[in-house]
Amino acid sequence: MTWKPVIVGVDASPESAAAAALGVEIARAGHTRCVLVHAARDAWSMFAALEVPERVNEFNVALTEQARRQVADALRGHVPATLIVDLVVRVGRTADVLNAAVDEYDAGLVILGGKHHSALGRWFGGSTSLAVARTTRVPLLVTAGEPHTFHRVLAAADLSGAARPTLEAARRFATLFAAKLRAVSVIEPLPVIPEARQPVDPAEYYRMCAELLQREVWPVLGPTGGERLVRHGQPVDTLLREAHEFATDLLVVGSHGKRWAARMVLGSVTEALVNHLPTSVLVIPVSRVERAPADAPVQTADLELPALA
Repeated sequence: MTWKPVIVGVDASPESAAAAALGVEIARAGHTRCVLVHAARDAWSMFAALEVPERVNEFNVALTEQARRQVADALRGHVPATLIVDLVVRVGRTADVLNAAVDEYDAGLVILGGKHHSALGRWFGGSTSLAVARTTRVPLLVTAGEPHTFHRVLAAADLSGAARPTLEAARRFATLFAAKLRAVSVIEPLPVIPEARQPVDPAEYYRMCAELLQREVWPVLGPTGGERLVRHGQPVDTLLREAHEFATDLLVVGSHGKRWAARMVLGSVTEALVNHLPTSVLVIPVSRVERAPADAPVQTADLELPALA
């Protein structure tokens, strides 16, 4: 199995070193190259009001070289020395730098070392993982702890066009690491509104969901593509519980590319899982066009069903 190059976003943290080590392992198994990329601070943003471009440029170069030394020291002993020598350091925001590296190297995967943030910290400072997940056009793997391989892969499949790329990615990783694969679809209960009559009987709703899964979603896995489970409940809580009970090493979810305003109002299952980081999480980007082509494999015209993200 041959993969496209793997980009690992690195800094001087232990989580980053663990992510880099995993990136090396994935690249080795996928017969491709691993590229380490660091996004350094931009001195221009700190001195934007000062008319001293020569001095700012000199300071920018010094910041970049300092960052290179610090990251190299943190990675030493975790990845081959040749990768450290070839460490790519670019100035700019992490998401922008990594997306540019994806284009430059025609990469097929980005890896980041996951860090737990408080809710307040995410609100004001944002999260690098979420910023990348919202903008990347290739899968993003956010690691938890120090995973050097995957033994159990759990895929979250809903009844949208995101199901196919999500399940295909999960099967690809499970094959790469000879891991056990389990797919779970969480069906949310119908909301109860006292003033309104239910558009469909709950029992019929669940039956229709199960029928769609059987006809349109599970065939993506093939006849021997792992276990398939259906659960009823709230997606985040249910997936967290399933990940724990399955002793999951990798949780694969689809990102539906919702706009920022929609996330603020509605929230996102995928972003909540990246925030919780119960295990390493692989986010598969699914654009609006990819989700709803005219010949989409998953048809939901008979019933409007909630998506995972």
